[in-house]
Amino acid sequence: MRKVLSGFISLVLLTVVISACSGGNNGSSPSNNGQANTPENTASEQPKDGGSLIIGVASDPVILNPNYAGDRVSLTIDQALYAPLYQVNDGKKTFYLADSLTLSDDNLTYTLKLKSGLTWHDGQPLTADDVVFTIDKILDEKQNSFLRGNLIIGGKPVQAVKVDDTTVEFKLPQVSPAFEATLLQVFPIPKHIFESEANIEKSPKNNTPVGSGAFKFKEYKTGEYVTLERFDNYFGGKPHLDSITYRIAKDTNAANLALQNGEINVKYLDPQDVATIQATNNFEISPYSEGRLAYLMFNQNSDTGVLGKKEVRQALAYALNRDEIIKVAYSSGEYADPAKSFVTPDGLFHTNDVTTFDNDAAKAKELLQAAGVNGLKLRFIVQSGNKAQEAVSLYVQQKLKEIGVEVELQSMDSSAWVKKFIDQKAKDYEIAMTGYIMGYDPDAYSILFKSTGSSNYSHYVNKEVDTLFEQGTGEADATKRDAIYKQLQEIIASDAAIYPIAYTKTIVAVDKKYGGLDQAVLKPVVIFEDLSKLYLK
Repeated sequence: MRKVLSGFISLVLLTVVISACSGGNNGSSPSNNGQANTPENTASEQPKDGGSLIIGVASDPVILNPNYAGDRVSLTIDQALYAPLYQVNDGKKTFYLADSLTLSDDNLTYTLKLKSGLTWHDGQPLTADDVVFTIDKILDEKQNSFLRGNLIIGGKPVQAVKVDDTTVEFKLPQVSPAFEATLLQVFPIPKHIFESEANIEKSPKNNTPVGSGAFKFKEYKTGEYVTLERFDNYFGGKPHLDSITYRIAKDTNAANLALQNGEINVKYLDPQDVATIQATNNFEISPYSEGRLAYLMFNQNSDTGVLGKKEVRQALAYALNRDEIIKVAYSSGEYADPAKSFVTPDGLFHTNDVTTFDNDAAKAKELLQAAGVNGLKLRFIVQSGNKAQEAVSLYVQQKLKEIGVEVELQSMDSSAWVKKFIDQKAKDYEIAMTGYIMGYDPDAYSILFKSTGSSNYSHYVNKEVDTLFEQGTGEADATKRDAIYKQLQEIIASDAAIYPIAYTKTIVAVDKKYGGLDQAVLKPVVIFEDLSKLYLK
């Protein structure tokens, strides 16, 4: 799945990639008439058409193209611009562009039916050609989409074949229980816009995106805002709001003040800020589980080369105390549960019963000495204004000092931080606090931990891990898959590939003058699954 960068971050179950969310998400089942299902409107007031919504975001989007978006801000905006084939909530599909998805008796062919009469924002028809084009371009190595690895099964690519204008067959090279979760991440892009582009990721056409979602692109002013306007021909029905503006507010305190003043209507909150915002009595404040892991990433590709040694990573972990970090970052355990595994609790085969290294400074010093490491200096990159990262970085600096390791804190704005973090060639830092949301199928994590993984930002290499991920993706027997992924969780924990901190909750504040929150569905990474359902009361 795709990795998602956000604040203290979070590739995906991307909104998209995320299915089976809890805490505020309402389940829905496939529709008989092909329309997306949403919970019944329980609001006492009738929806009002018109008006605008301003959402506060922490940085500029990296790219407005769902085949390349991995940061939270880009994904949030893309969710309004581009419609998915379907979503999953509480294990049940909600169909969007798709009308149905069926699996053949031999489990090797998925048949996808699109709704009839779909159009892009520019009025051109959206058909099976666009779906096939999207899959082909993801698989094209020259296009450099990090989703590519999820469409390679057993070393061979999935084949997308057009049957007719509304029907696509996905032919799998081998049985893959994870494929439906993979398809969640596929947001079709328009063939007629991109077919002549040699490099889609670098195409200037991404600057004025043409999508199929509830809102269409209007204007982007770097460092200030992105504005979208209502798409009247949205297949799910004409949205209530006239426009959505994503206000870029890099300073957290200034953004909170703008929220209180009514200049921003929706914003993520740090736990430390909940009481202040709640005291205004103007906001619905909703904590909900995103299936998200917050962790420390060790960059083994740094120019020091020292974090390539397992014993050094274990030593750093021994110097820390997970419970203390949770208190420092989240004020209490109310918004975070201690994490030891790289798989989140909403994921299949999750276990927290794995090897861990905690709170033993003497053991940390012993490991560093055995590894021949003395006078170690590390660089910790921090997003300025991100209260969790800032607090944790100071804590880590102090705890590592106690074992003779010097930590330099490098603060930068959110946009610069994201660019550095996703730069696979970055060698000028060793530690970052980050996070991911990967969804319910653990095959998604392969892009993070396989040596060839497209989002292996830590540059972790273990050939046994590579082999087990290959076995897991093609294993149809649930008992055998369970054993494979339990083994993977233990190996990655023993290697101290990362330092898991917590399975966190996200807190979002929404101005009480807006209704339709239940119908819009709170969603990991992107706040709302379907913004067309929101309205002014």
